Amino acid sequence: MKYYSLPNNDSIPGLGLGTWKSSTGEVYQAVTEALTIGYRHFDCAPAYENENEVGKALQDGMRNSKISREEIWVTSKLWNNAHQSAQVLPALEKTLGDLRLEYLDLYLIHWPVIFAGEVFFPRSGEDFIALESVPTQETWQALEACVDKGLVKHIGVCNFSITKLRALQQNATIQPVMNQIELHPFLQQEKMVEYCRENNVLLTAYSPLGSGDRPVGLKKDNEPSLLEHPVIATIADKHKATAGQVLLAWALQRDTVVIPKSVNPQRLRDNFAAADIKLDNDDMAKIKGLDKHYRYVDGSFWQAPGSPYTLENLWDGEV
Repeated sequence: MKYYSLPNNDSIPGLGLGTWKSSTGEVYQAVTEALTIGYRHFDCAPAYENENEVGKALQDGMRNSKISREEIWVTSKLWNNAHQSAQVLPALEKTLGDLRLEYLDLYLIHWPVIFAGEVFFPRSGEDFIALESVPTQETWQALEACVDKGLVKHIGVCNFSITKLRALQQNATIQPVMNQIELHPFLQQEKMVEYCRENNVLLTAYSPLGSGDRPVGLKKDNEPSLLEHPVIATIADKHKATAGQVLLAWALQRDTVVIPKSVNPQRLRDNFAAADIKLDNDDMAKIKGLDKHYRYVDGSFWQAPGSPYTLENLWDGEV
């Protein structure tokens, strides 16, 4: 397994198990199976509404397999309804309780989007709060305090543009170590990859396989398929691999962390085995030509009438 180093000499496994869209009743077995296969990195969030079951699986799995807490990397995220300074610690404590952990390895701001405190998912524009009303710096200082308390080892962000990430870095006492963003051959984000490489920020790729199983309400008509693209299929045949394995191997060879989701035991094994696949320069060049600047998870669901968020101010015009 490929590992990436962090400033304090911790290291994060390059391939982890994503838990978005893993339903309760299934995610316990998926995490249990993943631990048996060898996964040591688990990506979670309260927004996925399954952290309690993930936590029980981690607790039981570590106890039954005699895996120490130090061998496991667990990431979770601060949801959009808890950005105000006084809300951050209670949100983290709830996540720690659900996951049955004393600390997180990594805690991320899930979106640069804010809801009213009582809102879990907005139903109208009135449920949103403008980002300017609760500056990211306020949220970040509360996260830094959580690091000081020993409840979190590292902090970072998700879905931040270069513009937002740069502004955060300029005012942070503890620097963000991670930006988790959508990354795959149709959305390669070369400028972001270069910026993060130059500024000691790791990237985690979510939706690396195209997230075909996400809710219908989050899909667009006639979406392009990564898994069925002929270039990916040809490279898969060459390496006697699956299309999914090629996509994951590509992410790892770009030195990004990647967190595919599955609850299927065979696909869990296939995904884990992708870490052993080495694509050659010709493979990488062919995949580089597939970039469409296409987001499957484009954030348009935050654009309710009356919302202060638009695709332009969310992504700052970047691709």
